[in-house]
Amino acid sequence: MCGITGWISYDRDLRTETATLDAMTEAMSCRGPDDSGTWAEGPAALGHRRLAIIDLPGGRQPMSVTTPDGTVVLVYSGETYNFTELRRELTDRGHRFTTDSDTEVVLHAYLEWGDALPERLNGMYAFAIWDGRQDKLVMIRDRMGIKPFYYYPTPDGVLFGSEPKAILANPLSRARVRLGGLRELFAMVKTPGHAVWDGMHEVEPGTVVTVDRQGSRRRVYWQLETRPHTDDRDTSIATVRSLLEDIVRRQLVADVPRCTLLSGGLDSSAMTALAARQLAEHGEKVRSFAVDFVGQADNFVADELRGTPDTPFVHDVARSSGTDHQDIVLDAQALADLDVRAKVLRARDLPMGFGDMDASLYLLFQAIRGHSTVALSGESADEVFGGYLQFFDEEARRADAFPWLVSFRRHFGDDADVLRPDLTEALDMESYVSDSYRTAVAGIARLDGESDFEYRMRRICHLHLTRFVRVLLDRKDRMSMAVGLEVRVPYCDHRLVEYVYNTPWSLKSFDGREKSLLREATADVLPQSVYDRVKSPYPSTQDPKYALALQEHAKDLLARPSHPVFDLIDRDRLHRLAHRDTPQIAQASRHGLERALDLALWLDIYGPEVSLT
Repeated sequence: MCGITGWISYDRDLRTETATLDAMTEAMSCRGPDDSGTWAEGPAALGHRRLAIIDLPGGRQPMSVTTPDGTVVLVYSGETYNFTELRRELTDRGHRFTTDSDTEVVLHAYLEWGDALPERLNGMYAFAIWDGRQDKLVMIRDRMGIKPFYYYPTPDGVLFGSEPKAILANPLSRARVRLGGLRELFAMVKTPGHAVWDGMHEVEPGTVVTVDRQGSRRRVYWQLETRPHTDDRDTSIATVRSLLEDIVRRQLVADVPRCTLLSGGLDSSAMTALAARQLAEHGEKVRSFAVDFVGQADNFVADELRGTPDTPFVHDVARSSGTDHQDIVLDAQALADLDVRAKVLRARDLPMGFGDMDASLYLLFQAIRGHSTVALSGESADEVFGGYLQFFDEEARRADAFPWLVSFRRHFGDDADVLRPDLTEALDMESYVSDSYRTAVAGIARLDGESDFEYRMRRICHLHLTRFVRVLLDRKDRMSMAVGLEVRVPYCDHRLVEYVYNTPWSLKSFDGREKSLLREATADVLPQSVYDRVKSPYPSTQDPKYALALQEHAKDLLARPSHPVFDLIDRDRLHRLAHRDTPQIAQASRHGLERALDLALWLDIYGPEVSLT
């Protein structure tokens, strides 16, 4: 896993711009603590920060091949899980390799197949190739958008990077957010291609973007397609199990210590159990880690979202699968610490977080990094198999709206409550989200003979896989790479996503429960307690000391009346939240405090120009 960046300028020789290239590369030092490299020639300059995972001595980048017609150079972030098969095929075609890295395989795959190579890749990746034979840049992102990738067109070329901070380190870019960016920031919907920062774009998942002297063009090489599903229940369950076995085996490959993230839910427990069995074949034990909060297991109070604490189920899985397990126990002081909040915000570049759940994820990953460099996560199984409450909520099912927003507003209120009324009016979030929803559902194909109910559930599944999961994938990548930890997401393997997406809802929930296919496909490796457990989201602290700490930070902010954050948020609203009795601080109120503090820190750290036009 790594950080990539670059600059293409057809009107200058970038060999004279080494200081700027170094600054762009250094901006992502957290993504690659093991090594740094740059390359520049004529109109192209590429930078790379490396987190060494496979072939530790041989995978240095930028990696290049000299051909009779020019140099081809690659900067690559991610993992290609089928690189050994590709290497054999390329060797048979006459290619010769000098390293054991998957990066070199991807570079030679480009030499062999050009920009048709991503169709052959299985993995998570974002990479850029400067093809000196034609003076063009080719940018490619994985199918599900697991690895981030941004670009910023300039009058004579383009800037690009794994994260916005790399692009913003170049003086040609401008740290500005307009009204449309603020809408995206508050929408809780990931619009494909939208980067919030003015003038910046994402390389969309499953897309190739090519830049040359004539301009830029894009090609979609993968998208979620509707296809008939003809397998019966038993065959579907067996296929899911077979795919999971292969996916986990591929994603356990690493030359560094690896582990699993274990929450005690179905997703992470199934993945951990499969990994434990496979490693046991080689005499190894899987390491597992879980997050917990001081006193949470003993003082847990069930609510509509979370009916049970995670820890007892985590320990059941650890015993059942024989993992080398460790709980990472966090207290309210650490979760509310402003330095931690600032690190989270720097990792994400934007104040679009999940409050204490972002802080706990960052602190969890920081603790894990002391033991492992690679972690397998259960992220995205809820989107793939249908696990969230909104999949079963009649109001969310029937609404012509993003179903998770129906559910979120019921539990957490409206984020815009903390904003100034005039800004809320200017944002007109209702219209923005409504327009986004209509665009998102417009291209979802319906099978011949598909019932109205099945088609509605197909649309809900599609929305989660193309709009919601990308919010969570971006969050997980940023939090993990901020501490130099690579997190892999087996449930995002495109083969599994395609297969399960096209199973009808009646099959996804054949026993009336969430994630029926996954539960039955892994029933033999799960403790009975986990098999029977009802879905519970990522944990959030219930300690009232956390809300108290937020209120104190908000009072400090209110004591700075000239702070630019008050151009965005309502001072009176914040004052009421900061002085409310702590027992009355509901989740929605806590979320408002977190939003205000994040916006203030963002303005302090990035000093962006915020334009309400």
